[in-house]
Amino acid sequence: MNGDIAGQVVWITGLSGAGKSTLAREFVARLRGQGHSVVLLDGDELRDVFGAATANVQNHGREGRLALAMQYAHLCKVIAAQGHTVVIATISLFREVHVWNRAHLPGYFEVYLKVPVQELRRRDPKGIYRRFDAGELHNVAGLDLLIDEPDAADWVVEFEAHRCVQILTDNLLDRFYKRNFI
Repeated sequence: MNGDIAGQVVWITGLSGAGKSTLAREFVARLRGQGHSVVLLDGDELRDVFGAATANVQNHGREGRLALAMQYAHLCKVIAAQGHTVVIATISLFREVHVWNRAHLPGYFEVYLKVPVQELRRRDPKGIYRRFDAGELHNVAGLDLLIDEPDAADWVVEFEAHRCVQILTDNLLDRFYKRNFI
C-alpha cells in the first residue's frame, strides 16, 4: 500500500440476498492474496457487535437502521484512518449514508448490487422474503421500508444470471485499481 494514502473503504450495498457478502469475501481474499492489509466487515456480523441482532433489527424502522448504518460508516473511517483497506457488505441504502461516506471516508468506492426483488425472493438465503410474506417481519428494506438507491455508485452491477463471483471480483479489482487506490 502507498504510505501517502490513509486507507480506503469499499462499500458494497444492495438488498438482502443480492450477493454482497459473497462478493466481499472473494474480493478480500484476492486483495489479501496480493499482500494488502484488508479488514472485512459484514452487516450480519456487525448487527451482533452493535447489539442490534438481539433487538431484532429487521423489525426496526428507518431511523434505527439509519443510525446503525452511520455507526458502520464511522467504524470504517476509524479503521481506514489506520491505513487499512476496509471492505464492508451492508444493505444501508440511505441517501444520508451515501453522502456522508463520500464526504468523510478515504478512498471511498461504492458498489451497488442491483438485483430485482423477484430474484431476491427466489434466492432468499435467510428466509427474509418468505417471513415477510407470512407477516412475520415488517420494515424489510426494499419491500415495506423505502430505500434510496445510490445516486453516484462507482460501480452498479445490474443482475445478470450468467455472472459469477469470479467475474464480479475481477471486474471490481480492475475498477478499483484504475482509481489508483491500491
